[in-house]
Amino acid sequence: MASFDYRAIGSDGVISDGNLQAGGRQEAFRQIEDQGLKTISLSENSESPNAPKGNSSLLFRKKKISFRMLEDFTRLLSSLLASGIPLSRALVILHREADAPVAEEKWKEVHDLVVDGMSLADAMAKSPETFPSVYVAMVEAGEVGGFLEVVLQQVAEFQSRDQELRAKVFTAMIYPVVLFCLAMAVLVFLMVFFIPRFQPLFEGFDANLPILTQIIVGISEFIQHYGFVIFAGAAFGVYLARRWLTSEAGHRKFDTFLLKFPVIGPLNAKFAMARFCRMLGTLLGSGVPMIQGLNVARRSIGNQILVDTVGHSIEAVKKGEPLAKSLSNCRSLFRGSVLEIISVAEESGRLDQELIRLAGVTEGDLDRQLKTAVALMEPLMLFLIAGFIGTIFVGMVLPIFTIQDYIK
Repeated sequence: MASFDYRAIGSDGVISDGNLQAGGRQEAFRQIEDQGLKTISLSENSESPNAPKGNSSLLFRKKKISFRMLEDFTRLLSSLLASGIPLSRALVILHREADAPVAEEKWKEVHDLVVDGMSLADAMAKSPETFPSVYVAMVEAGEVGGFLEVVLQQVAEFQSRDQELRAKVFTAMIYPVVLFCLAMAVLVFLMVFFIPRFQPLFEGFDANLPILTQIIVGISEFIQHYGFVIFAGAAFGVYLARRWLTSEAGHRKFDTFLLKFPVIGPLNAKFAMARFCRMLGTLLGSGVPMIQGLNVARRSIGNQILVDTVGHSIEAVKKGEPLAKSLSNCRSLFRGSVLEIISVAEESGRLDQELIRLAGVTEGDLDRQLKTAVALMEPLMLFLIAGFIGTIFVGMVLPIFTIQDYIK
């Protein structure tokens, strides 16, 4: 159990502070809601076993908005708007209540843009490094539908689930990553320091080395002579790859590659479908017209290839086609069973409810698949690491038998 400090606002508008014990942030949020309060901010106590140790200093001050800062901002803004406080005044409270200077500066920047007449979504879009495109799309949907505080609450829940998922993946990957780093260190040691000690021994017997040993020795010599060039080339390659990914053409090709990649592609498509269904269902349930809702919801997909595919479906809906039929061209995003559910929901007039239900079912299935994929990754990495080191060991042991023949 971890200890959390929280600040919350009641239905009467009174702000209160407190402390509670919970197994995680999601559970802490639920406990606060059970008390009839809406969370403003939630932070893990520094005395908690899972909390980072040590006091923060100017040397380690955060230079950018963290996930937790953005989550707290979203929850507080939702609570203030739900209490009837105007948007501009709520943004003033936000930047005054900010705990970090970088957050205070960013929230004030958003406030100034809104006061100047810009919509909240457009103001947030000016800072893509802080507000992701999906976040901005959902805020725009709330402004369009007139239910901004509801959407902000949903955004905060999405952020919380995403943060928990990241934490689970990170925790599961710690052990394989540590093993991988140790294995790389061992490989470098073997190639640079260990194997060169054996080369004079092999050459002294004038023996014909096995092919595997010759390959390993050749790689070792190459690394010794050109190791710095390899490192510099790898660093330059990473730099070029990052620049390519930030370009529009590179981003599209990378999105296409992700969709075709085993395991990751289907998971990516399923996650995009869940977000699309939840967003569209929420918009339709709030009275937003179909075309307008589709245009906003497709921006929440994330993958540009899938966004373009749904864009073609929107054109078909404009011509009078049913939603299910128009989405039938997006087989990478919507399976046949999902299209049948959407078709029946359209006929029964329960499209918004079915879309939200589909999103919930898909998210649950996605969570199970992610856990399975992460669990399988650990033994796979162990197998690969053992294979690399074992190959080197076998390659260096094989000549020993050859040398024994020459000695005889």
